[in-house]
Amino acid sequence: MTIGIRIAELRKQKNMSQSDLAKALIVAPSTIGMWETDQRAIKDDHLKHLANCFNVSADYLLGTLHAPDWADINDLIELDKLLESNVNMSYGGEILTSEQIQRVKDILTSTLLT
Repeated sequence: MTIGIRIAELRKQKNMSQSDLAKALIVAPSTIGMWETDQRAIKDDHLKHLANCFNVSADYLLGTLHAPDWADINDLIELDKLLESNVNMSYGGEILTSEQIQRVKDILTSTLLT
């Protein structure tokens, strides 16, 4: 998966248009379109802003995170079942909200499917 595809997917997950993202990053909407189609390289400062905007790491955007050799789609399915069944999941002594559990799922999914 290319950086452009990742940006487009993350933008759509946040229900943002290219214009919305362009305004947030103070760039032209055409720039977003060129990034998403891998027609223009992304400057480091824009990469940092994109990562912050989508609450992901620059490594994720660049595709440098890789799943362990042992992980496959079946591991992801089992992990999803585990997270769905554990309604009282906690971290640091605090019970996670359903939104926080979804965030954990999103992070683990992106890591395993990279």
